Formats: sequence, structure tokens, C-alpha cells
Amino acid sequence: MTADVQPDELAPVRTGGLAGVLPDAGPASTGAPRSDPARRAWVEQLMGMPVSIHVRGPRAHDADVARTVEAAFASLHVVDAMFSTYKDDSEISRLQRHELTLADCSVEIRDVYTLCCTALERTAGYFDAWGWRGAGVFDPTGLVKGWAIGRAGLVLAALDDCDVAIDAGGDVLVRCADPDGAPWRIGIEDPRDRTQVLATVELHDGAVATSGTAARGTHIVDPFTKEPVESILSATVIGPSIVWADVWATTAVARGVGAVEWTESLHGTSGMVVLANGTVHRWSQPD
Repeated sequence: MTADVQPDELAPVRTGGLAGVLPDAGPASTGAPRSDPARRAWVEQLMGMPVSIHVRGPRAHDADVARTVEAAFASLHVVDAMFSTYKDDSEISRLQRHELTLADCSVEIRDVYTLCCTALERTAGYFDAWGWRGAGVFDPTGLVKGWAIGRAGLVLAALDDCDVAIDAGGDVLVRCADPDGAPWRIGIEDPRDRTQVLATVELHDGAVATSGTAARGTHIVDPFTKEPVESILSATVIGPSIVWADVWATTAVARGVGAVEWTESLHGTSGMVVLANGTVHRWSQPD
């Protein structure tokens, strides 16, 4: 993973989520966005949010690239149909109503269940897929988005001569065909003023996940106190895995101010936490 965080770049840009893929940079002398015909983006509404796929390279407008992108979106639609808690006939809704047992469910549901168990253990209970709704109801919503993006990324791996990026509501997964070429640029919104970019991440291969209150209000709960967390506005984690970057970002918010010390234990990651008092804590931990 190659990442370069530029912490003080502030610009009037809306990324479309807590984080998002930005236009390619222009010449170093100007820093202006670069217009590149060898880049294409597709957007669909999925999982209650706009999800975009970006492809960069000489073949970006080829028909076979479009077909691969279509297949990646199809994989996301399958996940949405399985895991949406807003659809009465989804597997997860039927599991929650005890119409299905876990053994009755698809391998995808069982895989996510296992991941949620691992996340519960690795976060000392702060990422609790059984705690969002209370009464021990299994709701993997906080993990599924990252998991779904990772699956779609495997589909896009067929475009091994193109740079690809997936952007879904604060979670971004990128890969560059040439590790020495131009990186993807991901803007992190300032939760205190969403018209501003707090930091720009330049990344060749890896994931950026941001969780917080800017887009959806105070919706993350401390699983031990059962109270909404108000001491942290946002947490951004950069790492090799979109699933774990997402888990770590959500956990950081759930921990409140304790996240400042806890993030120093996240080896192989970097990122930032924005506290409600305006303090921005940044970290970078080697493997």
C-alpha cells in the first residue's frame, strides 16, 4: 500500500460522502484538476447511497471495460438484495425475524456473520453487530458495505491494465495498474464544514474508510453505555483492507475520545480522528 496524506489541503469541494475520489491533479505548478479523456465514471444508487466506479487508462471507454463494471455493480445489487434491512424479503430480514436459521442462510450471510464475530473480538466489543438494534438482533449493516466493496473489487481485478476505484458513501477502494504511475486522490471532508476538504489522500493500492456524524448525524452508539457518541465528529482509516478500514473507522468513533490512544495500536494503518472540540489527531503506524 502506498499512501501520501496531505493534511492541510483545503478546497471548496463536495466529495459526495464523508470521503470520495477527486479529479486527477493537474500540473504540479498549478494543482488544478486535470481533464483526462482516458477516465470514465459510472454511478448507481445502491444500499441507500450513490456508489461510483471509476476507471482510468487507455481502455477506459472500451466496451469490455463497461461490461466488467456492469458485473461489479451486479455483485453489489446481489449483496443489497441479501442484506438490506429495509426489504422484508431479504435474507437478513428473514433471519432477524427467525424465519431462517443461520444454517439455512446463504454462504454470504454466514461469511459476514463470521466476520462480525471476528470484528467483535478484535475491537474488544466496540464493533458489535448484535448491539445496534438491541435485544441481540444480528444486524451486519456496519460491516456489509466494506465487504460488498471488496467483492466488487475482485470483479474489477479483471481490468488488470487499468486503474480502478470504487467509492461508496465514505468508503473508497483503489488499485493502480502501475505502482509508479499517478495515484488516485481521495478527498476527506471536513466534518465541521462539509464544503471543505480537510485532507487529500494519494493512494495507489488500498482502502480509505471514514465514519462519523457529518453525513448521517449522531448514529454511532457506544455499545457499553448505549449512548450516541458525540465526542468525535469523524474518523478516517487508510489501510490495505476495505473491510477492516471500515471496522476500525466505526470503532474509533464508538470509542469516543479514547480512540486517540487506541488508533496508535492499529499497525499497518494511518488516518485521522476529528474531535468535537476541533482537535485533529493524525497517526501512521507501520506494519
